[in-house]
Amino acid sequence: MSASQLVHKARKENRMKNCNALSNRTTRRILPIACATALAVAFTVSLPQPAHADQFKPPRVPSNIQVPAGNTAFLEGHGVGTQNYVCAPSASSSSGFAYVLFTPEATLFNEDDEQVITHFFSPNPFEVNTNPAVVADGTIRVTWRHSRDTSTVWGKVRPRDPSIPGDLGDSSSDPAFVAKGAIAWLKVTVVGAQDGPTGGDTLTKTTFIQRVNTSKGVAPSTGCASFSDVGNQAFAPYTADYIFYTDR
Repeated sequence: MSASQLVHKARKENRMKNCNALSNRTTRRILPIACATALAVAFTVSLPQPAHADQFKPPRVPSNIQVPAGNTAFLEGHGVGTQNYVCAPSASSSSGFAYVLFTPEATLFNEDDEQVITHFFSPNPFEVNTNPAVVADGTIRVTWRHSRDTSTVWGKVRPRDPSIPGDLGDSSSDPAFVAKGAIAWLKVTVVGAQDGPTGGDTLTKTTFIQRVNTSKGVAPSTGCASFSDVGNQAFAPYTADYIFYTDR
């Protein structure tokens, strides 16, 4: 089984698990698009909004993950959850095997410690899936879904371009900013946005999302070194702050 097939299998298992356990798991779930209508009913009670731009100041970040001029922060959330990995064959690893991220599972809270957004991977219906090893109605992308109105955005992180001298992509592990043993800080470019089933649009104006102030979340150094480890899953707890920007 290829690495992409292992990742897809792990994502599918998690989507099924979380849909079945939706009634008693509110802080860790991966939701397929088919669950959107059910969620709209489940979260009809209005929740307080995330902190707005006049209530917080975005932190200083490495230059390569700064958002373009004309974009302003309009909300933030403190994420708590796990970075979920699966062991797969890897040509770039000395052992021939490595953990691959198959999804984050996180809940974002506002300054009053109330849930506002869920965070996971899901198919972006606005991008055609071009990976024959993955059966999905769209390209799998990092996803944020508003917990009250179920508006959803999908994003991608530009990787480093080796043909451009000094290019770092839209990810930073600069020790001047990023804590030791923590996952990278990111600038995520939104590539798809969708209103909720009842017209909710809190997130659909988002243009960029920064992941900053990260803690932990890296894949373990053991448990993925041989063929017998392929398919092993690891759930690495992490926290991070997510800042949402708009150009409107």
